[in-house]
Amino acid sequence: MSPAPTRADQWHAFKHGALQAFHRYASWLVSISWKRFVLLAVLLIIITAITQSLPPFRFTVTEEVEEPIEMPELPELPEPAKAPAPPREPVIRIEKPKPGASAPEGVDISIDERGIRIRPRAPAGSASGAASDAGITIDLPNSATKELVQDAIEEARQAVKDAADAEKEARQDAEAAGREAQALAREAIAEARRALRDAGIGTATRKVKRDRVVHWGEFLTDLALIWIIASAIIKITYKGRMQAEVKAAQATETAEAESLKRQVVEARMAAMQAQVEPHFLFNTLASIDHLIETDPPRASQMQKNLIALLRASMPTMREANASGVRDLGRELAVIRPYLAILKVRMEERLTTQIDVPEGLQSAEFPPMMIQGLVENAIKHGLEPKAEGGNLKVKAEILHGKLAVSVADTGLGFGKAATAGTGVGLANIRERLQLLYGAKAQVSVTENQPSGTVVTITVPYKPIEGAGT
Repeated sequence: MSPAPTRADQWHAFKHGALQAFHRYASWLVSISWKRFVLLAVLLIIITAITQSLPPFRFTVTEEVEEPIEMPELPELPEPAKAPAPPREPVIRIEKPKPGASAPEGVDISIDERGIRIRPRAPAGSASGAASDAGITIDLPNSATKELVQDAIEEARQAVKDAADAEKEARQDAEAAGREAQALAREAIAEARRALRDAGIGTATRKVKRDRVVHWGEFLTDLALIWIIASAIIKITYKGRMQAEVKAAQATETAEAESLKRQVVEARMAAMQAQVEPHFLFNTLASIDHLIETDPPRASQMQKNLIALLRASMPTMREANASGVRDLGRELAVIRPYLAILKVRMEERLTTQIDVPEGLQSAEFPPMMIQGLVENAIKHGLEPKAEGGNLKVKAEILHGKLAVSVADTGLGFGKAATAGTGVGLANIRERLQLLYGAKAQVSVTENQPSGTVVTITVPYKPIEGAGT
């Protein structure tokens, strides 16, 4: 029974899944065009606007709430109306009209033997009979005198005055009664308000049911905008990251291919060296064995050169395969005993010359290339020639680069019956391409008066501590 996953395992699984989902989404964003991205963004905003008005983002809730019971306000009593001012005491004047003047508006009072008549004065231009019907008539006896008339007028004036005084008193009594009733009513209203407050009627509440619409989807629009902006940023930045990853992957594949190619070339060179060295070694040992019987001093010298060759070549071959390059001086340390052995074998038919300045022996140079060129020059150029010839190894600086050439005066390139297939030069070119790219090259030219010159040009780079 497998143990239950821990929280750490669950967290790692969730994080791994989230990262995978993010990379898939980011890759999809990069794969679509900006036009399609804008259309999808607009569609997302429209869907969000529609969704936030639908359930469950919008629904109605019925709830009970308490609300206060509002009692009607008791009306305020208006202020009592003021009584109209009492009419002024009538003034009775008796004047004679001025000649030629029009009669003013008012009343006409006439006194004759029939009594006293009071009637409104007719306006100008109206018929005189129209105003004779209205008015107040006071009949006096035929025997009335002026004094009696005056007494009657005084009595009438006094009666009018008494009536006005009585009216004034009645009005004042009515105003007093109204004010008293107003005060009693105000006091009753105030008492009723106090009673309502004491009973708590003004603060009473009641429960009522109300429908409330709940909206909680407003955040969807903001969330959609944030999602669109974040997606645009991811689309911009992740594209550059993907391009960088693609370039890195291509560079890694190229480096692996170059490394594999270099290993193949090194294996070919090692195989070629394994084929050449035993053959050269067997020939040299056979020559030593022959010279021991015929010329022991030369045999001893040849043996010493073979030991020097093996001492110089064996350790440095392993180092060269590891690093790919070594200094030019160590290459020459292999070439010198090798040429010495060949001179013993070819005797006077071979002359050699090494022209390498001391300052260039610390320069960086690929291993086993000079030895391969020397072997080709001996095997395909000088050995097939009856009289032999000269072999020269030279190093110099040309246009800021190190140029190492192997020149022979043999039959010429491709003219000997033992001419090779050119695989050796092809391998040298391939190795130089892997090590230096276009900065290195191999050139093959004719030597004068005969023979071949093969030149290897590489960037000049001294190795610190070389030769120590």
